Amino acid sequence: MKERNLLVVGGRSGIGREIVKRLDRQGCALDVVARAETFDLSSERIRYHACDLSRDNNALDFLPDRLHGVVYCPGTIRLKPLARLSEADFMDDWQTNVMGAVRVLKACQNRLKKARRGASVVLFSTVAVAAGMPFHASIAAAKGAVEGLARSLAAEWAPRIRVNVIAPSLTDTELAADLLDGEAKREAAAQRHPLKRIGTPGEVADLAVFLLGDAAGWITGQVIGVDGGVSALRFTR
Repeated sequence: MKERNLLVVGGRSGIGREIVKRLDRQGCALDVVARAETFDLSSERIRYHACDLSRDNNALDFLPDRLHGVVYCPGTIRLKPLARLSEADFMDDWQTNVMGAVRVLKACQNRLKKARRGASVVLFSTVAVAAGMPFHASIAAAKGAVEGLARSLAAEWAPRIRVNVIAPSLTDTELAADLLDGEAKREAAAQRHPLKRIGTPGEVADLAVFLLGDAAGWITGQVIGVDGGVSALRFTR
């Protein structure tokens, strides 16, 4: 994917960081956005921008005139019973997961349309939308909206821009650190998956990079699970 311009939002850590590393190795020109002031991946192809896209609508003015792909990685894990979820909790998850993606895609739409061979957008959902899991009401509601947004835009922007969603299960990232704190928690989480382990950020990143490339040129409007089988398989052993 040499000589392609891509934007990765939330690319400082976890899955986003692994996506950036893979795209850099493929020779892409990358604009990486996150809130933190520092970024420790050094490459002549990476430009890092510390900004809060939930507050600054003009924060993407630095982007090149043409984009070949956008990845929006920011997410939240707020697990509480409904009785303990406030309206502010729901709105915070909505702003981060849905409205953040909307702002980025509105800012990038015209740039994506200028890609000669077409462009690709990758968004992120969660296995909890399809599987139905307790204590996930706020994040599942927000990510369900992300899936609906992606399908609508895939139809609206075809054939020039493809839009797909990755829906991971619990993945070994900083965001999930509290859920994987200690061997007992890690083992219990692994046993809930048919493949009996936790996913790695690299495994999810590999799919994102594939969806951005020409080999996925006939894939759009899809929600693809990377979840150890938990959303699709009835597993009791």
